[in-house]
Amino acid sequence: MTARAKLSTRFRISIPKEVRVAQQWRAGQEFVFIPKGKGIMIMAVPDLTDLAGLARGADKRDYRDRKDRA
Repeated sequence: MTARAKLSTRFRISIPKEVRVAQQWRAGQEFVFIPKGKGIMIMAVPDLTDLAGLARGADKRDYRDRKDRA
């Protein structure tokens, strides 16, 4: 998928519909901009409810706690 957009005189960019639909982005959602060389990576900030259960089933045996640090 190759989508293009122009930066407006007010420094705004409209995200093409095909990208919004593919990423399931919605109006009012918050994003972060991460510099990568001469470009940027845009990522949606997840809701806390989306993160619930993310670590379920993780192996705790090799967990490193602050007590383990020198």
